[in-house]
Amino acid sequence: MTTSTLPDYTLPAESIPLVEAQELSEAERDALKARISERLETMGATLVAHYYVDGDIQDLAEATGGYVSDSLEMARFGRDCPSETLIVSGVRFMGETSKILSPHKTVYMPTLEAECSLDLGCPPDEFAAFKAAHADRTVVVYANTSARVKALSDWVVTSSCALEIVNHLKERGEKILWAPDKHLGKYIQDQTGADMLLWSGACVVHEEFKAKALIDLKKVFPDAGVLVHPESPASVIEMADVVGSTSAIIRAASELPHETFIVATDRGIFHKLRQLNPDKRFVEAPTAGDGATCRSCAHCPWMAMNELGALDRLLHDEAYRAKNEIHVDPALGERAKMPLDRMLDFQQRYLR
Repeated sequence: MTTSTLPDYTLPAESIPLVEAQELSEAERDALKARISERLETMGATLVAHYYVDGDIQDLAEATGGYVSDSLEMARFGRDCPSETLIVSGVRFMGETSKILSPHKTVYMPTLEAECSLDLGCPPDEFAAFKAAHADRTVVVYANTSARVKALSDWVVTSSCALEIVNHLKERGEKILWAPDKHLGKYIQDQTGADMLLWSGACVVHEEFKAKALIDLKKVFPDAGVLVHPESPASVIEMADVVGSTSAIIRAASELPHETFIVATDRGIFHKLRQLNPDKRFVEAPTAGDGATCRSCAHCPWMAMNELGALDRLLHDEAYRAKNEIHVDPALGERAKMPLDRMLDFQQRYLR
């Protein structure tokens, strides 16, 4: 096992935005959704949304011919759909990935201020220096990174295919430089035994889950299944019945016999979990424990910026829309697309 001597790239609490949810009545929400739906049709735009954003936006995406999924499937759907205009409801790296895979399409986001702590915690210039210092290693980066970091990589992976790809590289005798999530990297390292040098980043949501409090919660729900995203700390992962990506968590909730689940990932996923499993109970994994301070309370503050008001403004305010268009330098996009295509090809050949 190889660990880095990097400084901790976990974001300090003061750098994380405080987002106050817009309070709307049911009638106001319905009116906004109808107005947004009509405008999407007029523009010929397709809305794709992540499982972690507001449930109303998820419903809108599906009702208007768009898509709700994890980050890679959002980009793949956007690439393959006929629309030339994509609205990506998620965080910035998701919009960039859509643009990289669909450079000829116009890509907007409800707000470009919606960042990701993993992306912010992996500055491209510092990562380039880290890569140069370990030039003998194959560079594998998580999808939660900027276009510039992807362009520095050999492989891009998601949480649904990272284990298989890293194991494949290990079998070829390759040593790996991994970024940016240290918890996901450690989980993959433990599962595969690969020689991995880990960048020291973390997700502000998943790092807050606490094993001690989870043990206490299991006493309240002793028969509950525990579903954990691998960006969580190892002590939480150890308690899981299923460890997996957002898609894997959703699938497990339907397939496992438990009537109650404790879920350690962003609570935005509960909207889809409850839609698909109306007779089951879903409980947030605790984010409080000894010495803990809750910076996220199980919901990404940047994902929370994707609310109906911002989406409506994007569609109806031309100046605001121009300000929130995703641009990726074409040469950079071509370089960043190479490791993405390598992953997509691997999935098609080995994981179908």
